[in-house]
This record gives sequence, C-alpha cells and structure tokens, in this order.
Amino acid sequence: MTASKKKFAIVGAGPMGLMAAMDLLVQGHEVDIYERDDRIGGMSASFNFDGLKIERYYHFICKTDYPLFELLAELGLSDRLKWTDTKMGYYYEGKLYKWGTPFALLAFPKLGLISKFRYALHVMVTKGIQDWTALDKVSATVWLRKWLGERGYDVLWRRTFYLKFFEYTENLSASWIGTRIKRIALSRRSLLSESLGYIQGGSDTLLEVMEKFILERGGRIHLKQGIDQVNVENGCVAGVRIAGEDRAYDAVLSTAPIQYVPRMVPGLPREFADGIRKIENIPVACVILKLKHAVSENFWMNISDASIEIPGVIEYSNLNPGTRDGEHILYAPFYMPKTHPKWSLPNDQLIDEVIGYLSKINPAFRQDWVLARHCHRYDFAQTICPPGFQEMLPPMKTPVEGFFMADTSYYYPEDRSINESIATARRLVEAATKQPNGTASGRH
Repeated sequence: MTASKKKFAIVGAGPMGLMAAMDLLVQGHEVDIYERDDRIGGMSASFNFDGLKIERYYHFICKTDYPLFELLAELGLSDRLKWTDTKMGYYYEGKLYKWGTPFALLAFPKLGLISKFRYALHVMVTKGIQDWTALDKVSATVWLRKWLGERGYDVLWRRTFYLKFFEYTENLSASWIGTRIKRIALSRRSLLSESLGYIQGGSDTLLEVMEKFILERGGRIHLKQGIDQVNVENGCVAGVRIAGEDRAYDAVLSTAPIQYVPRMVPGLPREFADGIRKIENIPVACVILKLKHAVSENFWMNISDASIEIPGVIEYSNLNPGTRDGEHILYAPFYMPKTHPKWSLPNDQLIDEVIGYLSKINPAFRQDWVLARHCHRYDFAQTICPPGFQEMLPPMKTPVEGFFMADTSYYYPEDRSINESIATARRLVEAATKQPNGTASGRH
C-alpha cells in the first residue's frame, strides 16, 4: 500500500494501459481506464475474421523479450508461450529465395562474396551493440551503406525502406534499424535455425488475464468512453471530461498516441505541445487473408521487386499452426503517409492488389484459395525516428503536474511489441509515482 493513495485515470486500454493499471493497483492506488474502442487491446486486439478470432495486426515474440516473460510468469501463463522454428524468404526481382541462414546467404546469387561477407559481419557486430547512443545521431541509410556498400544496400534495403517510409527514408536513425536487426539475430535457436514465439490463444490470452487482474483489484475499465479533455487548474491535473461530464482525478496517464495529447490537454505550455507535434508517424493499411493453402513455407517474407508495392508478407500460420486446421492466415501491410494516393483507395482495392501479387510470389496460387478477406487501418503505426530522436522525444513527465504520457514512440530505439508495451508501462508508472525525494512508491 502506498503512503498516499491517489486516484488515477489511464487513457487507453492497450497492453501499455493495462500494465500501468496493474502496477498502480498493486501499489494501492485507485484506477480507471478509459478506452474509445469497444474492446481492450489496442493494436493487439482481436476481431472475428470469418469465424476465426484473430489479431488485427500480426505479433511475434523474440528470445530477448524478458519483460513479457516476467509478466507471463507472474500471471501463471508461462506454459502458454510456444516457440516455432520459423523460416524467412526474400522475394527479389521475380524470384523467391531462402533467407536467414548462412547457407541461404551464400547461395543468394544477387550479391558477390565481398557483399555477403560485409552483410554477415554487419549482423554479427550489430547483435553485440549494447549502447545505441552514438547511433541515435547517425542516419540509418548512411550506416547501412557504410557497412554493406552501395550494391548490398541497393539489393537488401533500398526498396524496403522506400515502401515503408517513402519521403522519410533518408531521415531515419541508425539505432532504430539496428535494434530490429539485433532482436531478430538474437532470436535464434542455432546458427541455422530462427525461433520465434507466440502466445497460445493469441494476445487475447494475456489481455483477458490482465483485465481479470485489474477488475479483481477494484480497477475499472470503461469501454467506448474516450477522454475528451484533461482538466488543468493552476498547472495541475484536476480531472477529466468525458461526454461533457467532469470527473475528478489526482493524475492522468496517457498511453494513447501522443499526437492526441495537445488537443486533449489544452493546459500544456505551447512550447511543450509544439515538441509533441514534431513527432510524426506513418499509417498502415493491413490486409488480412484467410487462404486454403500457404503461399510459402516462410513466416516472414521480405519483398524487393519493382512490380510489387508492399515491403513483405507475413504468413502467420507458419508461426502459429493452431490458428485453424486447413486454413492459413496471411498479413500484408501497406505502410504509407496519408499524402500517398493509395491511402484514399477503398479497402477492397488494396485487398485486390495484394491478391494479385500472390500469384507472382507463388505461380500455383489461384483466386479460389481466398476464403476470407479484410483490411484494418491505423493512423499511428510507425513513429518516424530521425537521427537525434532521443532528444526530440518529450519526457514522460509533462509540465502539467500529474499528467504523464507515453506511446509506441517511447519504445525507441526498440521495436514495437507487447514486450516493449510492458517495459514502457512500468517506466511510465515509475515516473508517475516518483516521490519528491527521488524514490518511487510501492514495491520493486
């Protein structure tokens, strides 16, 4: 129990908001979570896809996701964590190649021996980096070109960057891409075998137990109730306004995309609000298909082909074989700024485009393989992290006393994952419960 019990409002019921609520409740505080959606989970939420409960966006677990492993153990869910030896593919200039092992690299005909050596050395060095501070200020494309050479960069990275970041491509931090290379490189069972994880029953397995934990300890989750405004008096949080009703709170933790914060908290100083507005994001339109057959043996397939305008496909059933017998789930993301002409296209047109690509990847593919189709969109899928992003990122503790914030941009330089949601939530709670003497309330 805390020395001073407080009443907290949390904005957002994704894994970060739920984790923050759990920690605050353990410390003895009173907690309300407000969520605009009709379900918990945020980007981890599931939906009914033609009778199959599946996540809106794909998730996977790596061997280094220690905060997630700790939470699963605390909740008695460690036995629901499953591992699969997965395969990678690389579709380049009209042909699908094996990828992700030394033998696949050696057999790849589009690079010379020197380029292959430089690529392997780069991965080996990157997975040993512990401190990303120096690379935070370096351009990702400059860093990759330095290690791989122009030919290596052109073959392996150029189109991938373009199809995910478009005009932002040359303005990304090396530490952002480096941590992604490291995370996958360390998630290997052996030199020849990549091993990735999933939670049996999907993310809902974890979300439902987190929800139960919160409700059993007196926390409240308000669905379809977004916070319209954080009320501020004399520079301090006074409460929140929801559908015209003011409710009193001692503190508010926002886990929603921080782009909403300046409008939600009009009491923020202008300079601080302007700093938030400088953080940009790339939206995603994620096509999901249910197929009669797998397109390939791969879980993850990167694509670099002039005739295909998606950076890759993720065959989720090749990671989690328990999705359903005889049916295969495939995700295909279109990352693009809202200024891109394709963003205004209807979902069905994007779905048709993806289906058209599958026969290129696998000539045996036929239209009647498609059993169901769907497309989800999210405006804040990928934060743009330019060189020096660490200094750009506003602090979690804002100038308004009692208002704290974090979203996926605070994972930086790490990748987006439920693991990072948990780790960031715990840092957010620590910031929010820190006492004037520098200690945090509650257990550690």
